[in-house]
Amino acid sequence: MAPPSNSSNSPVSSAPPVRPVTVKDPIAFRAACDEARRSGATVGFVPTMGALHSGHLALVAEAKRKASFIVVSIFVNPTQFGPNEDFVHYPRDFVGDLQKLTDQGVDLVFAPEPSAMYPEGEQTRVKVHRLTDPLCGAFRPGHFEGVTTIVAKLFALSGPAVVVFGKKDYQQLAVLRKMVRDLFFPIDLIGHPIVREADGLAMSSRNVYLSADERARALGLSRGLRAAWSAFEGGERRTETLRALALREVHAVADRIDYVDVVDPVDLMPPGERIDGGGAGAKALVAIACHIGKTRLIDNVVLGEDPVPGAAVTS
Repeated sequence: MAPPSNSSNSPVSSAPPVRPVTVKDPIAFRAACDEARRSGATVGFVPTMGALHSGHLALVAEAKRKASFIVVSIFVNPTQFGPNEDFVHYPRDFVGDLQKLTDQGVDLVFAPEPSAMYPEGEQTRVKVHRLTDPLCGAFRPGHFEGVTTIVAKLFALSGPAVVVFGKKDYQQLAVLRKMVRDLFFPIDLIGHPIVREADGLAMSSRNVYLSADERARALGLSRGLRAAWSAFEGGERRTETLRALALREVHAVADRIDYVDVVDPVDLMPPGERIDGGGAGAKALVAIACHIGKTRLIDNVVLGEDPVPGAAVTS
C-alpha cells in the first residue's frame, strides 16, 4: 500500500505531524509514486534543490490543492552549474528542509545522491532549442541542458503527476513546458506566481548570500519592475521606454548586469518597437538578471498579466 497521505483532510489533532517517507534510490521513488496511484491518489510533485523557503512552501501548498499524494525532491543538480558558479557552496539544509516539509504534510521526499541520478557511464542529455538561447541562456551556457536533463529524469521516475514550478525562473518554466509538450510527458505543469518578501524582494535560496547592504540594494530589481509595470498600466507600449525604466533602477544598485530585457512572454524574443503594436491585450515579459555583490539574482513581471510586483504574494 502507499504510505498514508499526510495531506488528507483529517480532523484537527494535537498529534505531531508525520515525517514524510524519505527515499534516495530512484527505483524506490518510482515505486512509491506508482503505488500511490494504484491506491487511487493523484501525485503532486515539487522538484527543488533544497534550502527551502516560503516560496518553495507555497509551491507545496499549490500541489496540495491539486493532488492528494505530495512528493518533493531535494537534489542540487551538478549539471546545471557552470564551472565558475556556486555548486559547491550552494546552500544546503536537509534537516531544516525535512522539518519544513513535515510541517507541510508532505508524504514523500526524494533525496538522491548525484551518483544515483548520473550513474557511471551515463551519456544522455535533453536539450530544448531556441527558448534556451536568450536571457539566461546567453550567460549560462549549458545551464538549461542540465535543467531539462534532470527534470526529464525526474518526470520519467514520477510518472503522471501534477508538477509545480515557480514563475521566478520564468525562462526555466517556459523551457520545461516546451519539453513536456514535445516529449509527451504525462505531466500537468503548473506555474506558481512569484513569492516575495514584504518589501518586494523575490524569495530565493541565494538571498542568504546577501549582506545587509546588498539585501537593501537588491530591492532595486522589484523597483525597476514596478516602474515598467506602472508605465505599462498607464498606456506606455514602447518597448525601449519600458526597458529603460526598469534598467534605470537596476543600474543604480547592481555591480554587474547580465540583462534587463523586454521580450514576448511565449517565445522570449524581442517584440519589436511596440508591444503588440500598442493594441488591446498586449503582454510582455520584463526580465532581469544581475549581480549584487557576488550573488546573481533574477526577477520578472509579465506586463498585462501579473499584478504589480512588490506586494507580498501568499499561497
